[in-house]
Amino acid sequence: MTRSQPRRARGTVGHAYSALNLRLALAGFGLVTMAIFAVLAFRAGLAWLGVVCALFAVVAVVDLIVIQRRRAARHREEPGAQHSLFE
Repeated sequence: MTRSQPRRARGTVGHAYSALNLRLALAGFGLVTMAIFAVLAFRAGLAWLGVVCALFAVVAVVDLIVIQRRRAARHREEPGAQHSLFE
């Protein structure tokens, strides 16, 4: 038995709701944790581990930029719609 889609649901079968907000949160979490781990690794004298963590932090920054660009493009596609920063 299939249930109908709840009211106010944003996604449809043909056009799924975007998971950009989840990606944004996960990339932000990855940036913060990798930056902290990089600092801790450098302080502990593990330069190779600090470099690896710093590289992952850079990847998280690039991912954040890509996500924000996609979110901005999505907002441009929906004229007249009011979106908050975390929507």
